[in-house]
Amino acid sequence: MIEASPWLTVAGLGAFHGLNPAMGWLFAVALGLHRQSRTIVIVSLLPIAIGHAISIAAVAGLLVVAGAFVPHDLVRVGAGASLLVWAAYHWRFGHRHRVRFGMQVGLCGLVVWSFLMAATHGAGLMLWPALMQTCLGGGAAAAGSVSPMASALAGVGIHTLAMLATTAVIAVIVHECLGVAVLRSAWLNFDLLWVAALAVAGALLIANLI
Repeated sequence: MIEASPWLTVAGLGAFHGLNPAMGWLFAVALGLHRQSRTIVIVSLLPIAIGHAISIAAVAGLLVVAGAFVPHDLVRVGAGASLLVWAAYHWRFGHRHRVRFGMQVGLCGLVVWSFLMAATHGAGLMLWPALMQTCLGGGAAAAGSVSPMASALAGVGIHTLAMLATTAVIAVIVHECLGVAVLRSAWLNFDLLWVAALAVAGALLIANLI
């Protein structure tokens, strides 16, 4: 029986990304309000999810390639160090490198925007600890004939579906019921949470605790 915890972790990270306004739902709501269209809110979620998935898949592919040519212990330590560096960079300079697209952006532009947002946040790198268990560790062996690349793509798919579902629910609720004004009284600093998550994951990897 394949271990479920890595897949649950991948799905949980997808839900967390969906909760983060910077990953898409706030842009979808803003587009809907700007164009006065509920349909735009829903339609915009698909290219946002596609761009996110492409970014995540590219980084997951790097993990598979690294696992094929580099000892797994070195991959683990390298991934942990990369997470720590990314956390430090995002904490110090992340606010200076916002990806800005105007309200006239089309669907293709949304794909590009979402890809860049996921890349600059290190979203794909954060999946490495969970994907290592399915692509490089015991989970891969338990999967039998499933290749590491197939396991990685399955993780990308689960992550993206969880992210899309969460984003859709929040975008619809905010657009239809709450409005963006709710952010003034109910704001949560997701950037700080994300930096902490990156740092903790990196430290645990280096300490070989995950």
